[in-house]
Amino acid sequence: MKLLLHICCAPCSVACIQQLRQEGIEPVGFWYNPNIHPFTEYRSRRDCLREYAKTIGLELVEVDEYGLRPFVQAVAANIENRCGYCYAVRLNETARYAAQHGFDAFCTTLTVSPYQNTPLIFETGEKLGAQYGVKFAPYDFSPHYRQGQTQAREQGLYMQKYCGCVFSEEDRYCKKKKKEREGT
Repeated sequence: MKLLLHICCAPCSVACIQQLRQEGIEPVGFWYNPNIHPFTEYRSRRDCLREYAKTIGLELVEVDEYGLRPFVQAVAANIENRCGYCYAVRLNETARYAAQHGFDAFCTTLTVSPYQNTPLIFETGEKLGAQYGVKFAPYDFSPHYRQGQTQAREQGLYMQKYCGCVFSEEDRYCKKKKKEREGT
């Protein structure tokens, strides 16, 4: 199977790529993450993935678009439901690219994280796969999350502290401050 794997970051890709390779699938990595902000964070994640892909012999396709303004404009009216937009914009580009370049299927490393809404990711992927005429492969990589994160740390990969968008950074900051106030 010719599979296009949307990759949100190198650490999340570790376990996903290993699982696919164990199944005899050599994925092609796909970087498209206009949700990641600020630019320094975007660049750190992108550059880490570039280097990691080289070390493991992974073909990597990049649609290198830093998209602060379009992302903020799209989610500003409904910040609490931004993740649905985030999944849709990234999987739309992945499905479009997969269909245009002869891939049999596409999937995403987003499902490795226990913090993501995997059912919504699957629903979005299925819908976009049908729209573009390419199969969405509903891999739930989450059972390998801890193992992949441990390996990423051991390899010295850049480990981000929040999901990606500026609002998830704000959430992280607010939770940290709340814990400090509560003394935990």
